[in-house]
Amino acid sequence: MDIDILIDEVIAREGGYSNHPADRGGPTRWGITQAVARAHGFAGSMCDFPRADAVAIYRARYWDGPKFAFVAELAPRIAAELFDTGVNMGPAVATGFLQRALNALNRNGRDFADLAVDRRIGPRTLATLGEFIESRGRNGETVLLKAMEALQGARYIDLAESRPANEAFLYGWLANRIG
Repeated sequence: MDIDILIDEVIAREGGYSNHPADRGGPTRWGITQAVARAHGFAGSMCDFPRADAVAIYRARYWDGPKFAFVAELAPRIAAELFDTGVNMGPAVATGFLQRALNALNRNGRDFADLAVDRRIGPRTLATLGEFIESRGRNGETVLLKAMEALQGARYIDLAESRPANEAFLYGWLANRIG
């Protein structure tokens, strides 16, 4: 799993500067919102936000901080999905999708006990993921990925239904973030 490649893919998908009137995030560049850039010390115009700063933020906030590199050691495609979903919805939401999917796929606790959906990657989540992959093999990773993407898609629909302005983004979210 090469985080640099994942970051490059996200930046390519997010594009350069944007300030869509329906986007609550306001001005963004390279997919980084102004609020996130400010939280990381950038004080200039978002039109001038450096790509290198975006790369550093993606690595720190959306990979290292939520501990997705540990997931990559067990299930690289799941880690890539966590990263991408985390960028779009927040790492805690992405991690919650993983935990909920694992709980739903544990065959009523026969394979492993339910996880607390605390939306953090910790030893218990990693151990459970390892147990799941071991019991279900690499095909299990594919099925787990589908379950996570189903949760993500449902959330996108909920966001569009609860705030009509989000309908401006729904098609792109579904086309570019699922599958």
